Amino acid sequence: MDPMVLTYVAYLVISVGLTAWVARTLSSNGRAFLVDVFEGNGELADSVNRLLVVGFYLINLGYVSLALKIGGDVTTLQGAFEVLSRKVGLVLLVLGFMHLFNLLIFSRVRRSASKSRKARNAADTGTPQPADG
Repeated sequence: MDPMVLTYVAYLVISVGLTAWVARTLSSNGRAFLVDVFEGNGELADSVNRLLVVGFYLINLGYVSLALKIGGDVTTLQGAFEVLSRKVGLVLLVLGFMHLFNLLIFSRVRRSASKSRKARNAADTGTPQPADG
């Protein structure tokens, strides 16, 4: 088989595998954070989590597909490793930036939700409470 085709196959297997692993990790560990952001609404948190995972896959797999041709011609085993490491390294950087971007968005959403909760609590304590009995 052509060395370039083998490099493509290795790149796709590694990149898709890394993307799936990162997506699963972010999804499972991000749920608790989203439940907090959405004030205990687990159904909404799970829905948003699934939508984020879909977007994560679309962006990262789109990049992996576009970057398939980027690189050089592979004629030796050394060349295959160099091209493969460059391609996988770029995928890792994209995954890392996506993770940081998601964290930035989540922290802003959480901060906004926290401000809304504080405003509601302040409004609630300012209103007369009904008498028990």
